[in-house]
Amino acid sequence: MNIAILGGGVAGVASAIAFRLKGFDVTVYERRAADANIGAGIVVWPNAAFVLDRFGIVGDIAAVAGRPRAMRRLSRAGEDLGALDIGLIDARMGYPSLSILRSDFQRILMARLQALRVGVQYGRNVARIEPGGVVHFDDGTTLTADLVVGADGRMASRARRYVTGDDTPVYQGFINWIGVCEGEFDVDTISDYWGTGERFGIVPVARNKAYWAGGAAQATIGARDPDAYRDELQRIFADWPEPVRRIVAGAPAARINKIYVHDHDPVPTWHRDNLIMIGDAAHAALPTSGQGACQALEDAWHLANCVEAHPGNLDQALAAFTALRFQKTAGITMAGRGLASSLFNRDEAFCRERDRASKQANLADLARAMANGWSRHLPV
Repeated sequence: MNIAILGGGVAGVASAIAFRLKGFDVTVYERRAADANIGAGIVVWPNAAFVLDRFGIVGDIAAVAGRPRAMRRLSRAGEDLGALDIGLIDARMGYPSLSILRSDFQRILMARLQALRVGVQYGRNVARIEPGGVVHFDDGTTLTADLVVGADGRMASRARRYVTGDDTPVYQGFINWIGVCEGEFDVDTISDYWGTGERFGIVPVARNKAYWAGGAAQATIGARDPDAYRDELQRIFADWPEPVRRIVAGAPAARINKIYVHDHDPVPTWHRDNLIMIGDAAHAALPTSGQGACQALEDAWHLANCVEAHPGNLDQALAAFTALRFQKTAGITMAGRGLASSLFNRDEAFCRERDRASKQANLADLARAMANGWSRHLPV
């Protein structure tokens, strides 16, 4: 079977690895002119670590990653709102949680892909897809394959448009400024500061390095002016706790990115003809879900398994894959929306009650529930 993968991000590269490990003929087509990564860093939760172990690279990830043991919630005044026991999640699932820079993560994925001798064609921007899964590139060339995997992201997915008729993402009313910083950090602890319509997260990947995200509610999409990003952050977080102020003050302006955060409404149909959409094209979740890259990795592993399990019947394989993945990813998408609506609420009374509830919450039960949900359909 010949497999064409549209997109060279996490979902696309992971899918190529999964298929190649099973002996399939795979080629990746990426719209960008060269390998690139978007985002500052990710937490590889245990469900994703399981997949990376199957790919033979979890050790490479762990070698350049942090190993967080807790996620501390704090108010904008620095008040302790409780801590999520990440060690409990890891113990229940049997794999570690690993915090890693996005650039390191993508580099390791790509090295594994290259070791498997999978070709990547850059500068191949998809113009449209026609019935039968015929892919037209904007350079005038076309592509046909036995299976086309649409891993072309959340913002302009031609695969999603082909399957559902619409690829318009949903703006969720908040911005993230993201970056990487150096300093001294408690490598065991992720810090998550909650304000009124604002949030700031710090995720160490080593004792001297972390990635961060500052978020704020904004009803409409505005301009992007990179020269103004640090000033915007300093206006919002000027009176927040010292670790936040220090990161904002020291952030190189050229290394700050600003994202108007979108997701997609869950849809139950992921394939048409011989094309299947995966990753953000199928189920883009907000960063508040913590599971975007993790679910892309799960997609890759499950899809290759389903195709292998249904030889000679691609439609049955793709239907089985969608049935396996839809409910879990839809739940994660909606959970991400729910947390975002709480964190970026502008009502002060609501946020005071939210913080009070967090201090009284049984976070051990939450950790167990997260482990149970993330384990679904995985042998962990």
